Amino acid sequence: MWHWQTTDLGRFLTCDLLQGFPHGFFTRDWQGQDLNTLTAALGTTAIPLRTQQVHGDRVVLGAEVLTKDERLEADALVATGSGQALWVCSADCVPLLIADVATGRVAAIHAGWRGTALQISQATLRRMQALGSDLADLRIAMGPAIGGEAYQVGLNVARALGQTILEGVTETTGRDDLYQRFAALDPAVIFLDPDPERVRVDVARVNRLQLLRWGLRDEQIALPPYCTFRDAAFFFSYRREHRKQVQWSGIVSDLR
Repeated sequence: MWHWQTTDLGRFLTCDLLQGFPHGFFTRDWQGQDLNTLTAALGTTAIPLRTQQVHGDRVVLGAEVLTKDERLEADALVATGSGQALWVCSADCVPLLIADVATGRVAAIHAGWRGTALQISQATLRRMQALGSDLADLRIAMGPAIGGEAYQVGLNVARALGQTILEGVTETTGRDDLYQRFAALDPAVIFLDPDPERVRVDVARVNRLQLLRWGLRDEQIALPPYCTFRDAAFFFSYRREHRKQVQWSGIVSDLR
């Protein structure tokens, strides 16, 4: 399902689920390159669009970005015309690229734990539905992000994520109960940590569980093939390096 593409400037990943849409999950090879260069690497002259990411749940339209002089604060973009290249940047957070195979509309999401707790994926799907997309026509690929075994979080974070997919989770839900309930849905979404006040959570898999809960099918979703924390040869990781370095993920619209 995943393939490396190699150019003179470096490597990027593509996913079969998004076949027919120019797209890529770029590596650390591309540090310092601008979005026009990355867009050209996808074999297109599309207009690159991005936002100022703030770990929230705001979704903006491509047309809004094109008509504003300042960079909009948002963590998801939805295309409104053909030839729009939507870009998000990440280090350990989850980049999600979405393609509507019926309309040619695309979207790009930056989902850290905060955005995931705010259900930014659902907000994006709703915006796409309002523009005419059918959930059955969507294909979603999540790019490289930090894996669950490497991502240590406090119980407050795990509870906030759990509240989006589990009934009855409150601020007093205990670690063991939280672990068992998460694991019943997906054993790879949560891991115990030596610190009794912490667990380890796979945020990409939380997004998958949210998408399934909202009506998508497993075959419409591709999970990350790499961990940014462990695969240092390919990807930056804030948790590993404690420096603000990012890689980019982008997809190009083909609205019919």
